Formats: sequence, C-alpha cells, structure tokens
Amino acid sequence: MPNKIDHIKQYMALALQPVIQGAHRRDDITRNLDHIAELSRAAVWLSAIDLPVKLITIPEGALQGFTDEIFDWDHVDYVERSAIDIPGRETDYLGELARELDTFIIAQAKAKHPEFPERFFNCAFVIDPKGEVIHVHYKMQVFAREHSTVPHDVWDRWTELYGMGLDAFFPVTDTEIGRIGCIICMEGSYPETARGLAMNGAEIVYRPSYPEPYVANGLWEVQNRARALDNTMYVIAPNPASYAPMPESQFPIDTFGGNSMIVDYQGRVISNHKAGGSASYSGAIIDIDALRQYRARSRWGNWLKDLRTEQFRLIYDEPLYEQNRCLIDPPLKHGENDKVVTQAAQRMFDRGIWKRPYYLTAEEG
Repeated sequence: MPNKIDHIKQYMALALQPVIQGAHRRDDITRNLDHIAELSRAAVWLSAIDLPVKLITIPEGALQGFTDEIFDWDHVDYVERSAIDIPGRETDYLGELARELDTFIIAQAKAKHPEFPERFFNCAFVIDPKGEVIHVHYKMQVFAREHSTVPHDVWDRWTELYGMGLDAFFPVTDTEIGRIGCIICMEGSYPETARGLAMNGAEIVYRPSYPEPYVANGLWEVQNRARALDNTMYVIAPNPASYAPMPESQFPIDTFGGNSMIVDYQGRVISNHKAGGSASYSGAIIDIDALRQYRARSRWGNWLKDLRTEQFRLIYDEPLYEQNRCLIDPPLKHGENDKVVTQAAQRMFDRGIWKRPYYLTAEEG
C-alpha cells in the first residue's frame, strides 16, 4: 500500500437512497441502474454547488434487490439467473456514469467468482473516475436468511488463493480521495469487521444497508457511529428507500426506513436523510487531511494506536462456527439454515458463554 504524502482537498460524498425493484432475472437490473443514474445526476447537480462531488455510494440491494432471500431461491439457480460478473456489463454501466460525473462510485451486488463456479458472493466494489473497478470486497458475515457464500464457508480454498493476511479478508484501496474499505449490512453489526479494515489503513468505510425495524429503533445509527468512532474513520452508510419485491407490485414498501447517513471520524452524524419511502440522498463534506491530522496529534480519540493486541487474541482462540460449509454443498435454504443458527446458539450455552434462560431450563426438566 502506498505511503506517499498527499494533500487531499475537501470534497462532497453522497449516500444515495434509491427506490428498488426486485430483479427476477439479470436483465431486470437495467431498470434499477437507470434509476440510480438519474438519481446520481440530480444529486451531483445540487451537491456540487457546495464542493465537487468525488464519491457516490449506492446501497446494498440497489441493483438486484433481495429476491433470492425473500423467495428462498435455490443458490445454484441464482448463480445462473441473476448473479453478475465483476467486472461485467453492470459495472461497465456504472463505470460510464463515474466517467461522466468524474467521481468514484461504490456499490454492491451478488456476484460470481471464477474459482467457485456454483457459488455467488455478496460483494462491494469501487469504481474510479476512469470507469475501472479498482476494489472488490467479499462479505464475511451474512444475515440469517441470506443465501450468499462467504470466505469462511470455503476457507481452505480461499486461503489457498489469497493467503491469510489482512488483504485476503479486509482489503483497503489507496485512492486520490483517501483509503477506502467496505463492509456490507450485517458485517457492520460486528466491531471486528471495521477494525480489520482500520488495521489495514482504512480512512473511509462504505457500510450499506439495514432493514426495519432496526433502523427506526436506532441499531443502524448506533452501529455506524460506533464503527466510525472506534476506528477514527469516516463511515458512509447509504440505505434504500422503498422496495417493490415484484415487477407487478403496485405499491413499493418502505422496508428500510431511509436514514442514509455519513458519520465523521469522531462518531458524529454529519448528514442524515431521515425520511424513507422516496428516492433521495444525504451528502457531506469529507476532509481526509483533518482525519489524518487528528490521528497524528490526538492523545485520546485515536484509540487504534494503543491496542495491546496480544491480550485480545485470547477472545478468539477457540472457534465458534464451522469452516468450509460450502466447499461441497451450496448455502442452505431458510428452514435448514434456521437449524444451523439454533445450533450456534446452543454452542454458546454448552460452553458456558451464555447462561440458559428460564424457559429453556424449565423445558429441559
């Protein structure tokens, strides 16, 4: 990773909040892309009045929706039906938009991987102003009803391909607007994912999307602010507006609640589009030089420098979850996966990490 000293002028970053139509086949993605392009042009036209827009972020689901999760589709079938290629025609579309608007674009999609032909991964990717894909992140923690493969599911082959370093799991890309890393939805619920990116040098972290009721009850904001504060970095968190699960849906449903936000390196929300429902965006000024100066000068709020790492390794000495679950078999459908989740909770009781609640002890006699 380059370590040259750059002067990065302040710029505007945008967290788009589009309306989504669930894609039931790959060609359906075009409609969502056209909407994203229209929203991007409007947002840049208005926001660049303040400072140049150099970063546009697009929420999880904005290209394909969450069709496979909602309808519990077969994993292998989805690979053929709707998973994209990175790079591919969808990233080419966004690349043209990046060139037109002279900005970086970060987005998410469920994508194929050349080394795992019957698997798809949930990926975040960064496109530079030249229209090139310069960064891909593979989601490591998934929602209980999500069908995506994660690196831990194919651990042996993944580490054979990419090794065991931070770049294999927490990649960060050095750009002219700062060092960028990505976490997706559920990953932001774990402090370790953002910390891994921070330890690999991240200054800006893209963290999309979160559903209701966990936006309205505050979990989304708490997590975004904590990840930024803990690691002295910006978190840019776009969240969808309303969602139409079917092409024939007459009325989209506000299943996400909006609240697209940008959080600064002291955990302060510096922009938040609190309304959901209709397409919009939040935008804020990013000052990477200020972040770097704060990291260098503060004796308090830049906690990363004081980590005594040996003592924290003890927390993770004993594995909790099975590796290589998807090397042979694809990710499970909802009913079977619910059993895996239940077994994971049972291990916490068996190891004495959690104490059983009364209702369980009463059932056990």
